[in-house]
Amino acid sequence: MERTAETVVLVNERDEAVGTAEKLAAHRGEGQLHRAFSVFLFDSHGRMLVQQRAVGKYHFASLWTNACCSHPRPGEGVLEAARRRIHEELGLGTEAIEPLFELIYEAEDPESGLVEREYDHVLAARCDAEPNPCESEVSAVALRSPQALLREILDSPDRFTPWFRKAMHELDVRGLLEKWGRPVPAVASAIPER
Repeated sequence: MERTAETVVLVNERDEAVGTAEKLAAHRGEGQLHRAFSVFLFDSHGRMLVQQRAVGKYHFASLWTNACCSHPRPGEGVLEAARRRIHEELGLGTEAIEPLFELIYEAEDPESGLVEREYDHVLAARCDAEPNPCESEVSAVALRSPQALLREILDSPDRFTPWFRKAMHELDVRGLLEKWGRPVPAVASAIPER
């Protein structure tokens, strides 16, 4: 079955929709500002789930990044899209997703030549379930302490996606890594979806 081209929502710097574009077209040339989200998943021990992007990803392939990131479809809410992609990429179900902040970033992938210009909604949730990653999206997953990840980003920034590095900095300066990195009672509501 032929897969239809994905569409992203183009926005202005206030996250107001101004149109739509085919996903790859929005990442060519200077890039078009579009709505995106980045989900950070933490387990009850305060460890962060990170993924290594699959080698076949259209840009920033094989780099380590947060648990899940993508784009809402036209007419789809950010939280709804985040739940959909967490299931599609990691085989997990998470209801309680918390919006943390938004940021705008730009980055060019030197390998593909594609450009990211995203209005990124940064979200967080707790999840103790075992991920079941989709091989076409994810090469590997790991649970790491937020502080260890910050040190790794400083030591080897080229191993990580640019949006992950920027969001981690913001999470740190806002005190959110400390908050989410604390152990909490086990999360019973987050179960794998099959």
